[in-house]
Amino acid sequence: MKQRQGERLKAVIVDDEDLARSIVREYLSGFHDIDIVADCANGFEAVKAITELSPDLLFLDIQMPKLNGFEVLELVQHKPAVIFVTAFDQYALKAFEVHAVDYLLKPFTRDRFDQALALAREQLRRRKSQPLAEVIAAARKKDIPLERVLVRDGSKVHVIPVEKIDYIEAQDDYIAIKTEGKTHLKQQRLAELENLLEPRRFVRIHRSFILNIERLARIELYAKDSRVAILKDGTKLQVSRAGFDKLKELL
Repeated sequence: MKQRQGERLKAVIVDDEDLARSIVREYLSGFHDIDIVADCANGFEAVKAITELSPDLLFLDIQMPKLNGFEVLELVQHKPAVIFVTAFDQYALKAFEVHAVDYLLKPFTRDRFDQALALAREQLRRRKSQPLAEVIAAARKKDIPLERVLVRDGSKVHVIPVEKIDYIEAQDDYIAIKTEGKTHLKQQRLAELENLLEPRRFVRIHRSFILNIERLARIELYAKDSRVAILKDGTKLQVSRAGFDKLKELL
């Protein structure tokens, strides 16, 4: 979204700490062309506010319970100019610096706040979109596997613990997550999710399937050099040669 001269900007503040939100509100009070349209204490409130209000600016805490900042961005289609507010370590902060997305490291000063806001304004003026997907992927801890998968269904958000996933199937531009007898569709590439899951538990057994090996009952020969995985509930999934080799290493 491009800011036109004289146009007012809508801002949303998201942080689970009251003090942190009050500081951002105080620092923004000196900018008369910015309206704070929502003040959110958790990620679910943030998803609702961003979806309904389409803000220009988003001050977003990362480390929050229920939904963290990265998960909030994953669930919303509208992408405002984001200033991350974080207590992240220096390793993760490099991701923001490399991609020229600004952040405020708690505790931050008014001068540092003003610098971040100036960069966000410049991005809005130039219609320069932030590479948020790349930032999120780079900032995630590489040694900490994904613990839950989020799926948005209209106004609802399904939070699926990974241990409850049976298997995941690729379906064109979507993935179908099979869990507890239900199927949840999510717009994501199978390879992207594979990179975030615990490799000792979730195995890419075929170009179309990722299997939670705790659900595996047995492997059967289907035809020459062709096998199927039989799950504990009786579901049958095709296993490629490479997938079978991966399974042999783990079983």
